[in-house]
Amino acid sequence: MDRRTFFKKGFATAVTLSAFYSERTFALLGFGKEAGLTVDLVAVKGGEPDEMFRRGIKVYGGLGKFVKKGQKVVIKPNIGWDVTPERAANTNPKLVYEIVRHCIDAGAKEVHVFDHTCDNWERCYKNSGIEKAVKDAGGKMAPGNAESYYHEVTVSAGKNLKKAKEHELVLEADVFINVPVLKDHGGSRLTIAMKNLMGIVWDRGYWHRNDLHQCIADFATYRKPTLNIVDAYAVMKKNGPRGRSIDDIVIMKSLLISTDIVAIDTAAAKLFGYDPSDVNYIQIAAEQKVGRMDLENLHIERITI
Repeated sequence: MDRRTFFKKGFATAVTLSAFYSERTFALLGFGKEAGLTVDLVAVKGGEPDEMFRRGIKVYGGLGKFVKKGQKVVIKPNIGWDVTPERAANTNPKLVYEIVRHCIDAGAKEVHVFDHTCDNWERCYKNSGIEKAVKDAGGKMAPGNAESYYHEVTVSAGKNLKKAKEHELVLEADVFINVPVLKDHGGSRLTIAMKNLMGIVWDRGYWHRNDLHQCIADFATYRKPTLNIVDAYAVMKKNGPRGRSIDDIVIMKSLLISTDIVAIDTAAAKLFGYDPSDVNYIQIAAEQKVGRMDLENLHIERITI
């Protein structure tokens, strides 16, 4: 399938799914009881990645609510795979650009972006489009390919995972923004916010050998991002996490924002079409009191562009 055919397919899919998401999926997200003026989660649909972020973050009063003048910010997208943006194996570069730009406009002293990639890190950074997006926005790319960048931390509330080696940039950051792409994953069923944290540790092979779902939940008891932003513009519905072709992709034109990593993973799983309780690490993390799965009792703002 060529690029033109892909975008024609994507447009047709988006039109077909628009009623589905407005009437069914967004209802399934559980737009329930409002908890005063506190916003627990924002769900946006129908726009380009950068536009959806701009609209969504306004609900929180802008990114300046999270990023203050002079602070060090680390942004962690998915950049794990040496594929181009239309394959949707990595976070959309338009979204990354917009987040970096907002951080700088809020007065951040420096903004670093990195991932512990699966494919060659230099090719991943370049071919994902994220390196150019970050530099164009005024941020800096940082490597994550050497063990010397990682330092041991204690996961005191972990059951299987008691310690890990975490990237020094995250350890030194004032603000940590977690920006996964929603996609299928052969080992964990889904890649979302909690799974994306595997890209800030070195020794992730241990996780795969010692109950992956439990280790994902365990690490989430320790590392709680300042903000989670889920890119669900183009969603890999099969053959994840790398994918095989653009035929694996469905255009959903959606975005989620939350400070609660369990709530955002719960909403993203529903958006994907799964019962969140069937994604084991989400259920485990909720049981470990990392966050909330009861979307019906949260204040969720819905925006349609």
